[in-house]
Amino acid sequence: GLGCCVLVLLLLLGGSGSPGTPPPPRGPWAEEQGPVPEGGPWGGVRYEDVKKHLGAVGALSQQYWQYLACKVWPEGCEEEKEKQPEEREASLVPSWGFPLVGQDYLEILSAWYCSFGKCCETGDCRIINNITGLEADLSVQLHGQHLAKEVVVRAVQGFLQSPRPHKALVLSFHGWSGTGKNFVARMVASHLYRDGLKSDCVRVFVSLLHFPHHNYVDSYKAQLQRQISETLQRCSQALLIFDEAEKLHASLLDAIRPFMAQHDSEGQADQQRAIFLFLSNLGGNTINEVALEFWRAGRAREEISLELLEQRLRQELQEAAESSYAHSHLLRENLIDFVVPFLPLEYQHVRLCARDAFLARGLPYTEETLDKVAQMMVFVPREEKLFSAQGCKSVPQRINYFLP
Repeated sequence: GLGCCVLVLLLLLGGSGSPGTPPPPRGPWAEEQGPVPEGGPWGGVRYEDVKKHLGAVGALSQQYWQYLACKVWPEGCEEEKEKQPEEREASLVPSWGFPLVGQDYLEILSAWYCSFGKCCETGDCRIINNITGLEADLSVQLHGQHLAKEVVVRAVQGFLQSPRPHKALVLSFHGWSGTGKNFVARMVASHLYRDGLKSDCVRVFVSLLHFPHHNYVDSYKAQLQRQISETLQRCSQALLIFDEAEKLHASLLDAIRPFMAQHDSEGQADQQRAIFLFLSNLGGNTINEVALEFWRAGRAREEISLELLEQRLRQELQEAAESSYAHSHLLRENLIDFVVPFLPLEYQHVRLCARDAFLARGLPYTEETLDKVAQMMVFVPREEKLFSAQGCKSVPQRINYFLP
């Protein structure tokens, strides 16, 4: 339509003029147009010529639209593909081609459209895998968790860069409530998929919400296996998050073992491209004891190494007699690739969480206000009052006390 308007405007300018002005130079169609009476209306020859070229513009526009429509909605394009090349060329007006640069623009346009809609059969066309953004946001928004930042970024990046991983990536997050386990899980989802947790390739299971009754564990087991299988079949890259993993029945954890185990057959290659995140409060006391030992020794928490914490965590999880999570074969068969410890948060971390909460809501704050929010939290142990008992979990609600 834009091309038609430009063409008509050029023709009108070329055929009009005021008395006394020299005639405009003859265009590339001069040989076809023929003489036109001076000061008179267009002749029949020029009218037919304009009609011819307008028809060509319309044909080209139709071809562009058909190309874009077939890229976005491939259904119904089979008949067009079955046409012989001679038939397709005959349907177009001569002298009008399909420029390659235009085709490139249409490729970009169709890709842009697919970023808002779903144009792929597998359901994973909105995968973005923005590892750079994930690393940057973790560095800015995740406070007091130097181990989690490093492990999560390296593990996910290495897994996605592997052309054919031998097994699914399994990360197990451990620590007190409010230390950032759910926050990191959401951030991973938002940087791997454009729709974040709402993506068709992301499934979130909460133990007490989805599997509340142990009497129906056999039914839960069948449903869980079916849902995971459907997600892996629909998406070449899936993210499965299990919150409150320590409350999952042991048979449910055993039910998902085949999806995380190592596979050798090529037919199961698609099944291997999956990331499992287990979020658990288990091991929080062990992590806190190590952090407290470092503080009492005058050492910075950043000196705590992953090797030290991971070794003590694995030992605790495997020896805990009351934990169904520890009784599963996930740890014993080394199906968990990384045990990720989340350290307890201190006073300065709570202040940073309060600052982020104010910024997220676009509210003004002062340093005094941040201190007041942090002072409302409960800190333990009783003597040192070093760690926030709730982490940053209730900080967004606490700032409501300071709104005007």
